[in-house]
Amino acid sequence: MPISPNQGSRLGGFAATLTGTGLAGATVVRFGSKPATVTASSPTPVSVVAPSGAGVVDTTVTTPGGTSNPVPFYYVLPPVILDVSPTSGPLAGGSTVTVTGRLLYLL
Repeated sequence: MPISPNQGSRLGGFAATLTGTGLAGATVVRFGSKPATVTASSPTPVSVVAPSGAGVVDTTVTTPGGTSNPVPFYYVLPPVILDVSPTSGPLAGGSTVTVTGRLLYLL
């Protein structure tokens, strides 16, 4: 059962879709121990709004038939901007700008 996207902000609040078979009537989707808000459920995809979290968590879907196998979901920190060059340009735009930064992954 894949989840898309398989990573997201530690703050939660983003949409995710789990696909597989036998997902009709999904009553609970959990990201680790936290429940997600189910927004749509059918026999194949289940759409949710993810809760907040940290690190790597197992994501599961519970239906009247039982609980799915877990799939990993990765919570990530937002990117960090270190530099913008040049720092100014013409009002009309058209300048090439370089943004330097990094992604932080805390697992």
